[in-house]
Amino acid sequence: MVKARIGIIGGSGLYKMDALQNVEEVKIETPFGPPSDALIVGTLDYVTVAFLARHGRNHMLLPSELPFRANIYAMKQLGVEYIISASAVGSLKPEAKPLDMVVPDQFIDRTKNRISTFFGDGIVAHITFGDSVCPNLAGILADAIASLNLPDVTLHRGGTYLCMEGPAFSTKAESNLYRSWDATIIGMTNLPEAKLAREAEIAYATLALVTDYDCWHPEHDSVTVDMVVENLQRNGVNAQKVIQETVKRLSANPPVSEAHSALKYAILTPLDKVPAAIKEKMSLLLEKYL
Repeated sequence: MVKARIGIIGGSGLYKMDALQNVEEVKIETPFGPPSDALIVGTLDYVTVAFLARHGRNHMLLPSELPFRANIYAMKQLGVEYIISASAVGSLKPEAKPLDMVVPDQFIDRTKNRISTFFGDGIVAHITFGDSVCPNLAGILADAIASLNLPDVTLHRGGTYLCMEGPAFSTKAESNLYRSWDATIIGMTNLPEAKLAREAEIAYATLALVTDYDCWHPEHDSVTVDMVVENLQRNGVNAQKVIQETVKRLSANPPVSEAHSALKYAILTPLDKVPAAIKEKMSLLLEKYL
């Protein structure tokens, strides 16, 4: 199977990477079912990367329907060590304007129906998640954005991504509650990815693309699909430029990440007591500790 050290997850409005060359479509089965779509492996400026459209190329999966475990496990099967995850978000702060980019460093979980761990069924692990993205990877991503001087785009380093269940957007009461928690942006997808990537010992960072002001802003209309789609299209072009620059920098100087040894002290179940079927199912994650 072809290998790639860098993975890219494209969210709403980013269903492909136009700059990818030498493209190969890779269909992967995982112990957790099929991922959202075939992974696209190709080169960006001679660097091999794996790209996955989070909702499928035709946007057919709701946030709650996403096969998060399969998506991250498929990346692991391809040898991915770093994931750059692009995601459309609403803004909860006036300074984070539509078309801006945020590289968050924290998450709040407001999801209800997501499986966000590979563990269970006879094996227990508790990862540390105080720093919920890889700070070194996030720094490379933010530096790449800053270097491009994109028109109409302000970079926000750090901030809190509130992950809601969806698919409906927030009520005004919810939006104002999240603002009182000092959350910066709101989305529906990235927290389960971040948790699973940490369990898979993959460094993870989010490129959050602001499309709207959610519904709290008194001088802006409440979020509509038309508004989101228009800004998604504008964000998509900029996102591809950012990802290409990030891949170039990451390939030239791949950082050390604590994520790469996240399971070292996290697994509480003695591995010789784990059921054989579960040990086989989880072999890709456990092999260096067996």
